[in-house]
Amino acid sequence: MSQTSWQVKQRYNEKAYDKIYTTVPKGEKERIQAHAESMGESTNAFINRAIAEAMERDAKKKGG
Repeated sequence: MSQTSWQVKQRYNEKAYDKIYTTVPKGEKERIQAHAESMGESTNAFINRAIAEAMERDAKKKGG
């Protein structure tokens, strides 16, 4: 990828997305990646799905 292409994508990503950095115990990263791959998703997609599902469960608990 050319430097210009990378810069354009970087600018778009900075406008379109927020970033959250997290740390996990040694070995967990590989487990998370393997699980995501086994589900046919990227690690990022899996983490976003897990967060969305947890927030939905929590909202149901809180509301009912």
